[in-house]
Amino acid sequence: MKILLIKVTLRASWVHSLKEKRMVVKSIIQKLKNKFNISVGEVDNQDIHQTIVIGIAGVCNTSAMVDSTFENIINFIEVNTDAEIVNIENDKDVF
Repeated sequence: MKILLIKVTLRASWVHSLKEKRMVVKSIIQKLKNKFNISVGEVDNQDIHQTIVIGIAGVCNTSAMVDSTFENIINFIEVNTDAEIVNIENDKDVF
């Protein structure tokens, strides 16, 4: 069993309030949950308007599945949001 852990930092330069940010975050989180069988949540910088940090966790059977899922998630984020990906942290564990 492999665990997929991803921390994605996004920059949404057009966001000027926490209300606008919340709408963007809720949208991308819900889209990710609907598309992939993963856990997703905002994990950092909740009070900074233009920075979004999303944590993603999932369980996969093989390393190849972890890599494939990782690529698919990143591509999905790029296509489904106007926010720019600033940083991606990826961590894999074996249990």
